[in-house]
Amino acid sequence: MASNEKIDLDNGAQRTPVSINSDDDYSNPTGISEKALLRKLDLKLLPPLTLLYLLSFLDRSNIGNAKLDGLTTDLHITGNEYLFTLTIYFIGYVLFEVPCNIILKRTTPRFWLPTLMLAWGIVATLLGVCQNFAGFVVARFFLGVTESGLFPGVVFYLSMWYKRTETHYRISLFFSAAALAGAFGGILAYGIGFMKGVGGLAGWRWIFILEGLLTVVVSIFAYFFIHNYPSTASFITEPERAFINARLKASSDATNSEIFEWSSVTAALKDYKCWLYGLGFHTMSLPLYTLSLFLPTIIKNLGYTAAQAQLLTVPPYAVAAILTVIVAVLAEKTQKRSPFILASSSLAIVGYIILLTAPIHKPGVSYFGTILAATGIYPSCAIVLSWAAANVSGQAKRATATAMTITIGNLGAVLGTQLYRPNTAPRFLLGHAFALGYLCANLVVVGLLWTLLERENNAKRERTASGDTGGDQNIVSDEDVRWLFQT
Repeated sequence: MASNEKIDLDNGAQRTPVSINSDDDYSNPTGISEKALLRKLDLKLLPPLTLLYLLSFLDRSNIGNAKLDGLTTDLHITGNEYLFTLTIYFIGYVLFEVPCNIILKRTTPRFWLPTLMLAWGIVATLLGVCQNFAGFVVARFFLGVTESGLFPGVVFYLSMWYKRTETHYRISLFFSAAALAGAFGGILAYGIGFMKGVGGLAGWRWIFILEGLLTVVVSIFAYFFIHNYPSTASFITEPERAFINARLKASSDATNSEIFEWSSVTAALKDYKCWLYGLGFHTMSLPLYTLSLFLPTIIKNLGYTAAQAQLLTVPPYAVAAILTVIVAVLAEKTQKRSPFILASSSLAIVGYIILLTAPIHKPGVSYFGTILAATGIYPSCAIVLSWAAANVSGQAKRATATAMTITIGNLGAVLGTQLYRPNTAPRFLLGHAFALGYLCANLVVVGLLWTLLERENNAKRERTASGDTGGDQNIVSDEDVRWLFQT
């Protein structure tokens, strides 16, 4: 698509017209290998961010492993009180996501992300020394508060480094850490369970203490290995910095010098698409978090021992992590999102149908259903979570939109934490049925969003055909005719 937008590669470099939706329509007089530069960025940015999210997901979901190891018995927590400890986490999470992303925009990633990690690591450790239900509830609330800024912050952060067509693959790699956390959580819980009595502490306490302390230690190092934006990051050379800026100018607004204004926040709140991105994740977050929080309990109620259940949580998450990466590769190659969400969610639907209909005396069949559910949920979540970051233009608006996506989404998690009630064991028909219903709703929301985005793209193409080129200024809004939405 033709465009009059122009870019500067370096002092005195040639000014070349580019298309905002093109992968290759920008000049590269520097001679830098784009593939080599991408590998360098991936190696510098993705491993530390993935480690942060792995520990974040581990610290929020290890409560399911701790429950099997005696948490509720020792603290005299009833079944419904246990569900409340799950709910209160997401209340704190939802309330502080948007404020945390605004703080990120007004500070720096190198300061804000490790600080959040240090805070949630301390809270996660304190969970292991709580002596009663009230203390545990307070700690879970503040765990949600301190973890709330990580995922939306990282989604926005990556959008400042990569082109729109490249963010989904990176966010999917990052999100695959959630599945890995589930796998590692089961293995760690099984091993830590043998520490029962060490220091006079129960095994479940050691789960929280050791995994929380690990987070605290990593957070200290994170101040040194988390980098800021391309304009100031020290690990890239000046020619590389110029080329990164050229790539981003040809794809997004990441290189614009944008002053934070509250009107940008309002713009996100008024954009119906931002609400639909959030609804897309809302319909996935209930299945995601009910599975991650209750999978050990679901498996145990199939007739396995607590130790066996801890280990049997590993395969569903391991397969889910692998499929998340495979789907990310395919989605990036085809530059499509909606078809892969629809396919993955449909796979999860099959898994829940199996869980709802499998005979109680055939635990292997139900266990296979948990594998299908996990392998369908995680790839869909990864795509949905990266959608707003790729499609919303205006840095503050995008930061708000990504936080909105997760805030609206996690309202589904709030509901989900109340569904797997003890009196519905061992079949958990209520929880499975809600998850199935939400996944079916996801198909409707994604299909609607796909249709509406295509309609807006077609309208912009018609305007371009009639001679509207969008002008010579940098793109500052996704309403610009040069900005085509990824579908």
